[in-house]
Amino acid sequence: MDMNQYLDVFIDESKEHLQTCNEKLLLLEKDPTDLQLVHDIFRAAHTLKGMSATMGYTDLAHLTHLLENVLDAFRNGDMAVTADWLDILFEALDHLEAMVQSIIDGGDGKRDISEVSAKLDVNGAHAETAASEEPAEAQSSASDWEYDEFERTVIQEAEEQGFKRYEIKISLNENCMLKAVRVYMVFEKLNEVGEVAKTIPSAEVLETEDFGTGFQVCFLTHQSAEEIKQLINGVSEIEHVEVIQGAPLTSAEKPEEPKSADSPAPVPVKQEKQKQPAKNDDQAKHTAGGSKTIRVNIDRLDSLMNLFEELVIDRGRLEQIAKELEHNELTETVERMTRISGDLQSIILNMRMVPVETVFNRFPRMIRQLQKELNKKIELSIIGAETELDRTVIDEIGDPLVHLIRNSIDHGIESPETRLQKGKTESGNVVLKAYHSGNHVFIEVEDDGAGLNRKKILEKALERSVITEKEAETLEDNQIYELIFAPGFSTADQISDISGRGVGLDVVKNKLESLGGSVSVKSAEGQGSLFSIQLPLTLSIISVLLVKLEEEIFAIPISSIIETAVINRKDILQTHDREVIDFRGHIVPVVYLKEEFKIEDTRLDAEQLHIIVVKKGDKPTAFVVDSFIGQQEVVLKSLGDYLTNVFAISGATILGDGDVALIIDCNALII
Repeated sequence: MDMNQYLDVFIDESKEHLQTCNEKLLLLEKDPTDLQLVHDIFRAAHTLKGMSATMGYTDLAHLTHLLENVLDAFRNGDMAVTADWLDILFEALDHLEAMVQSIIDGGDGKRDISEVSAKLDVNGAHAETAASEEPAEAQSSASDWEYDEFERTVIQEAEEQGFKRYEIKISLNENCMLKAVRVYMVFEKLNEVGEVAKTIPSAEVLETEDFGTGFQVCFLTHQSAEEIKQLINGVSEIEHVEVIQGAPLTSAEKPEEPKSADSPAPVPVKQEKQKQPAKNDDQAKHTAGGSKTIRVNIDRLDSLMNLFEELVIDRGRLEQIAKELEHNELTETVERMTRISGDLQSIILNMRMVPVETVFNRFPRMIRQLQKELNKKIELSIIGAETELDRTVIDEIGDPLVHLIRNSIDHGIESPETRLQKGKTESGNVVLKAYHSGNHVFIEVEDDGAGLNRKKILEKALERSVITEKEAETLEDNQIYELIFAPGFSTADQISDISGRGVGLDVVKNKLESLGGSVSVKSAEGQGSLFSIQLPLTLSIISVLLVKLEEEIFAIPISSIIETAVINRKDILQTHDREVIDFRGHIVPVVYLKEEFKIEDTRLDAEQLHIIVVKKGDKPTAFVVDSFIGQQEVVLKSLGDYLTNVFAISGATILGDGDVALIIDCNALII
């Protein structure tokens, strides 16, 4: 069978099971006596093992099997959960994650696991012995078949329809590693030609591999004993098969319950298939219809989004035509279509929303590792993990967050000794928080460490010519802290020279700004720092204000705009080397968009100017334009591979009349 069709499902579920193992192990480290956590990890590892073996990833299956042995010893009380064992289990998870990543990248999932296997196999022999002794007893005690009332009814009605009942004894090879998988494969073969009515031991026991090397099956079929034997022998790791045809159950033994002549006979397959091994509870819920969610390939959502984007463009065209023709019925129809497509847009965007939890979940494990490397004690608090973002944004914010958190721990949080000397708690606190505000999501990384050292940042900025002496005299504290995002601070020696932060944060800033977001920092020396990230909910469809510069139309994202206004040219003041206006008591710099985009200005004598006040973090700026056209929802399209790094342009859109409007990147124009 071609397993490639199941590869996407395998990858998704493997990542989920590995994440479960990581989360539960971190909890187990805090409470080593909680056996329920061990059971949860065992189930996740067991399912991953079965999936890996079925897909043919032997290294993955083998390592998970060894992991399972250790967990089995924990839950049986044969071994205690210790810090050393937890380190080994985490190391094993690192290898498993690397193998799954190899498969995602198109590899074969192969990896040298000999070293970690040797560590895990310390308990291997004991676990195998314990597993084989107990089930042997169960097997011998269940040598005689006994059927309950329901099972007898099913078997008798099947025999009345011409089915034969076989009692089959199957023995696996002694060294068979993936017993549950072999049982599942036997069931798959049998269900092709008949129905499994009962197993000894039960399907639940078979699934957890709590049996020796043998199991028994009561099987209903029209096939002969020899055909069944050949079928089962086709499964690998089968050592011996014994097929015995059972005598028909007599009607006298049948329960005396009235049965309608046209009532359907119970179907064994439906009863048994829900109890087959190698299926977890979630799968059973999906089978039973208990779940109202399905997995959808992200490529399909992207295709749906692309088609809807074209619909938005055509909607804009229809709105313009209806306005030009002034036809009442056409206008009404277009307005109704606009409302419906607006609802459809909300549904599609919500389908693409993913909780930031998918990114946040990686950090507890990362912090555990950093604590060991840096010999520090850290308490991580996660708030608002259920906050949702478009998956295109989610895919991109992982690395910037990793960088900010590493900086907080490496350069912000002091050593336990230093913290105690300062009257702080021994453990440093890092808070990761996400929340919605308007059309944006804010993510904050806060710590109670040393904070930013204003003096050292200023010295380094001057040393590396990031600012001049004259500028340094006028900078406020928050402006000085913003200097850590300058490219001049991204050199390696900053790690030791600056006690606060500073290494490579320009990369974080550039990445977030490329997503239409921004990052700012607040700090109090000796008390800690707060990094705040602002991100748009989605990147695909945005609301913009269309403006005119001579004959060209440009679009400015509404999310960046504070206010629009019309001012007199005489209200513009000259200060230092630039023009500013007094806007509601604040001095706001003026930027002439025509100058920035090299457009010839034919309106130099105009007395009144149209301005748009935009904001980047705490910095407002006034853009001067010729006129406002109006607000519109547009589809953001990239400029393509041939027009990369165009100054102050984040993309383009197609308007209702077919013209192209460039979308202005406000952040690039605000100094």
